Amino acid sequence: MSDRIELLRNIGIMAHIDAGKTTTTERILLYTGKIRSAGEVHDGATQMDWMEQEQERKITITSAATTVFWKGHQYNIIDTPGHVDFSMEVERSLRVLDGAVALYCAKGGVEPQSETVWRQAERYHVPRIAFANKMDLDGANFPRVIDMMKKRLNANAFAIQLPIGSEKNFRGIVDLVENQAYYFPEDGETKENQATLGEIPEDMALAVEEARQTLIDVLADNDDDLTLAFLEDKPITPEMLKKSIRNVTITNKGVPVLCGSAYSNKGIIKLLDAINDYLPSPLDIGATKGRDPKTMVDLSRKADENAYFSALVFKIMRDAFGKLAFTRVYSGSVKVGDLVYNANKGVRDRVMRILRMHANDREDVQELKAGDIGALIGLKESITGDTICDAQHQIVYGEMVFPEPVVRQAIEPRTKASKDKMEAAFEALSEEDPSFRTYVDKETGQTIIAGMGELHLEILVERLKREFKVEAIIGKPQVSYREKLSAPVTVTGAQIKQTGGKGQFAEANVKFEPIGTGEGVLYEQQVRNGELTKQFIDATHKGIENARFSGKYGYEVVDFKATVLGGLMHEQDSSEFAFNFAGSDAFKKAVMAVGTDILEPIMKVEINCPIDYIGNVNNSILEKGGKIKENEIEGTVYTVQSDIPLREMFGYASTLRTITSGRGTFMMTFKCFDILPKDIKERLFFY
Repeated sequence: MSDRIELLRNIGIMAHIDAGKTTTTERILLYTGKIRSAGEVHDGATQMDWMEQEQERKITITSAATTVFWKGHQYNIIDTPGHVDFSMEVERSLRVLDGAVALYCAKGGVEPQSETVWRQAERYHVPRIAFANKMDLDGANFPRVIDMMKKRLNANAFAIQLPIGSEKNFRGIVDLVENQAYYFPEDGETKENQATLGEIPEDMALAVEEARQTLIDVLADNDDDLTLAFLEDKPITPEMLKKSIRNVTITNKGVPVLCGSAYSNKGIIKLLDAINDYLPSPLDIGATKGRDPKTMVDLSRKADENAYFSALVFKIMRDAFGKLAFTRVYSGSVKVGDLVYNANKGVRDRVMRILRMHANDREDVQELKAGDIGALIGLKESITGDTICDAQHQIVYGEMVFPEPVVRQAIEPRTKASKDKMEAAFEALSEEDPSFRTYVDKETGQTIIAGMGELHLEILVERLKREFKVEAIIGKPQVSYREKLSAPVTVTGAQIKQTGGKGQFAEANVKFEPIGTGEGVLYEQQVRNGELTKQFIDATHKGIENARFSGKYGYEVVDFKATVLGGLMHEQDSSEFAFNFAGSDAFKKAVMAVGTDILEPIMKVEINCPIDYIGNVNNSILEKGGKIKENEIEGTVYTVQSDIPLREMFGYASTLRTITSGRGTFMMTFKCFDILPKDIKERLFFY
């Protein structure tokens, strides 16, 4: 049992867009025998980018899983997106992975999304090795990549290889662990024709000696045995270095860095060996922590297929075959036909099929064991983040946290048929993508879709049209303002109507007073001597309540107190209807008498960016009429908390990317309503 799990590697490939993640994964599939020939991203022909939009746009949009085998080890690999709009896909993948390969373009180095995914990996304590890709590009610079990792990521990065040559002359690597040179075939490596041993170039001898000493120094800081051997001048063997590198990597104390060129088939085989040697198995990670869903007592489960079953659903996908629940098994095992318990929902579901995925292809299997990743069919109630387990031994693993959407658009169906389709599509897409939200604006009646960025929503709209056949009109949402009475006022509302027979008569004296922002609407009465009955007072309040949803400018009026002071009623002609009308009339007269201020939604905005961009970010906040509330610097990351009007936040995702060279991110949540400045009110045509 332990031998199988010890040889298991659950890994992700993560990086900035265009660093070569999908190409690297494609080469891994090739060398491990999963495919016979590698497709190229620029041709839209890769195995892992299987969606139409991915092939058309030449980018990864959704994380794709596959399973391969290398030298007795089983790899469950997830190829993750690199675009910031799809960072949620990276988030949920890292939640269930044991290790990751952080990929960097040897020319661009640590690029914007590289920092985002690095922080995500840090949050889940995922051990990493790094691969400097595209070493044959003009401008490739291996030492610069490592230097950028240290400065921008605060990573203890260290080279375990050195490139022989660079740019067009990149022809091999020096393995610092083995202290050996390997030269690539001119046309790149194949399974049959791999890199060959050779002499270390004379002009690199000193650099290799210094780099190997640096490697030993870094490792010795975290390895007492290595330190002792070094001090006693004993030979340091490759086996000692490998053991030390593995320990440093698994404990997240360091990141070994390799180099190569996936597109040119150079260095991938050494990368595969490094995954075996340095990234952890589920046994290395240790017991997974959770809690009892009833008592909230802390629990844990070891990676043991003989233990009680527990697993985490980390992704939902729908296709022609139904709902697929991508699942990581942490303990025990699950078989086709098993009844499993959803500890989050408190329901049972039967597993109808179990699939091992290869992008959008699937292979039926009968069982998943501890450490395995696969897709289950039959989990009707499960959504992303749910724990499924043995009903008699329940556990819930930590919930996944997804950022709030920052970009919103209005969408309306063109036809009644499209409306029904759109509602069904929204339900399916929301289940697949937790960062996608929909709601109806109460004031405008618009249906709003919200996501992580303009590209994210663009892709979702395309899916609505292509997959769900929804015909829709896409627009822009409007800010939902509020109104507030400008001053206290006392008025008399009335309904006096005589048409023959029973008439309608009501008079209500009402005092209106603005109150503190966010206090809502309060109704009181100070009627003396029985001038009005409770029934008619309540009717007056109801009339005010109905009228307040359309103020002077058509928005809801909030934060006021309405006190009925008295009035007149007629024994025969007064009614609840008449006093309801009188209350409405009183409210309208109050609004006309003193006018209203416009209240606008203020958003609490948290911005993260490298410290190099502090000035740009602070200036952008002030230019938008925002107020900086708090700020801090942690390592190389600047975090600022600010309050900014919602009207200024549309398009800010693009603005922030521009002023931070794509390296800034932000989260936005509603804070309160505040009075719209007079000059802005006039500019927005409130008169």
